Amino acid sequence: MTVIAIRELAKQFGDQVVLSGINLDLAQGDVKVLMGSSGSGKSTLLRCLNRLVEPTSGSIQFQSKEILGPNVDVRQLRKQIGFVFQQFALYSHLTVLENVTLALRKLEGIGLKQANEKALHELAQFDMVPHQSKYPSQLSGGQKQRVAIARALAMDPAVLLLDEPTSALDPVMSRDVGELINRLHHNGITMICVTHDLGLASTISDRVLFLDKGIIRADERLDVLASNHSDPELQAFFGKRE
Repeated sequence: MTVIAIRELAKQFGDQVVLSGINLDLAQGDVKVLMGSSGSGKSTLLRCLNRLVEPTSGSIQFQSKEILGPNVDVRQLRKQIGFVFQQFALYSHLTVLENVTLALRKLEGIGLKQANEKALHELAQFDMVPHQSKYPSQLSGGQKQRVAIARALAMDPAVLLLDEPTSALDPVMSRDVGELINRLHHNGITMICVTHDLGLASTISDRVLFLDKGIIRADERLDVLASNHSDPELQAFFGKRE
């Protein structure tokens, strides 16, 4: 079943064309990886999907319903399309548990006891219950990422968007996050992941969507992009590997 269908999506900031003619389908249970150089439009595309950025034109259907337009409940949409930000976006003055329960209490109107139970269930998946009373400043980068993902999953989203989830992490933590994303995939979570990390990309998906100057230039196996693709720009980006 198609969860998200993007057709001819475009975005301009003034005279700058950031996305042009994007067409993409995301099926339930899929993991899609978006790669491309800085400024290629990857993060903008993610942000269009839950209306953090308003597209200039085109169509986005979520669960067969158009989500672009003035009558869409954007707050409700964002509960169903979760977002994990590049720099975690945790509230520094709140504990781990409070960070995860905040949206449950404020947006869902869930009582404190039930919100805590839901949050602890999600944190337990990532071995973060022992850290529930800590503040973000007391956590490692990998732990912060786990909390950010747990917070997004606590809202039971239909789709999870991850924007450069390993950019602030060292190689060991990056591998841990890759294993975590694979675990979510095996649990049936539908995801789109933007990354510059070839190691992460190869860990979580066989295929990669390559964005270049706002256009999807390739949807191909990573090994083909890295060594056998005929486009010299793609070969230059991915590099030939033995």
